Amino acid sequence: MTPILQRHLPQMPWMQPATARLPGIQPVAPGDWLRRDEAFAGQMAERDRLIRDCPDAVHALLPAAAAAAQELLDLVLADLPALGHRVSAANVLRPDGITVPLNRAAPLLTLGRLVQEDFCIHLPQGNEHALMGAILCFPASWTLAEKIGRPLTGIHTPVAAYDTSLAARVQRLFDAIRPGQPLWRANALLYEDPALHQPRHEGESRPKPQARNYLRSERQCLVRLAKTGAVVFSIHTTVVHVDDVDPAALDAFRALHP
Repeated sequence: MTPILQRHLPQMPWMQPATARLPGIQPVAPGDWLRRDEAFAGQMAERDRLIRDCPDAVHALLPAAAAAAQELLDLVLADLPALGHRVSAANVLRPDGITVPLNRAAPLLTLGRLVQEDFCIHLPQGNEHALMGAILCFPASWTLAEKIGRPLTGIHTPVAAYDTSLAARVQRLFDAIRPGQPLWRANALLYEDPALHQPRHEGESRPKPQARNYLRSERQCLVRLAKTGAVVFSIHTTVVHVDDVDPAALDAFRALHP
């Protein structure tokens, strides 16, 4: 299968002190929550395939998050014209020429076919926020079925860097974020396999890449929904060949991740 790649990295978080230190949160510029890049057609075709062939692997929605999913769909629909989509009452014409029916009975599955971003919906549960719904076509070494319904600390098991201190900082962010003031962060990892859909079960070791030919980065945004108060975690995935990364930046990344 031909890899679905971008030609450049839109962010290199390890190169700036403000984004290199976890959690590396920054404000989102106005109108820059959702993005459409040069891999749009390829990524959307893959999303269409996954949603058609294995919807249970990429989608989950608990009843408590049903209203938030509807609110999220409305929020994204309002932003689509700026990305080049044509929105009508019954469907959306994507920039790649594909028409997507607006199925409000399945808001997250519909969202998954509209934009490149994946979406995870979090609601308060005790002292933490918990993952209550998601459309996750492009997981990077985790499995939605194992994480749905879990609080933030459970979602990040067994991520070593997600210690008690970082967990407390992230929870404070989830508590403090305001509607209309989204935040973003980014990560990056070297992969041998450029596939976008890479689930992995807890306890299953991530294979150490041998060729290390691809750099995969996620731009992750946090958005508070005004009506339901849910916090949405969006993920825009970029995969580039290492030959398309600035050599100095690539050397700096490899020095941090030998």
